[in-house]
Amino acid sequence: MPFPSLPLPVLCTGVLVFVAVYGGVVLPAVWSRRPARRNAAFRVLAELLGALRNRRKP
Repeated sequence: MPFPSLPLPVLCTGVLVFVAVYGGVVLPAVWSRRPARRNAAFRVLAELLGALRNRRKP
């Protein structure tokens, strides 16, 4: 079963958004030595995940 192909700009945009969120939010939430930075990154991550959960609910 072949996968549907996405246009290249859509694929590139998705990859860019994923890398930006991962590198800008997830990694600092996990690896930062500064508690303030970890807490801020964790709050942003919680907001993003909360928005995704609310979006999926009918």
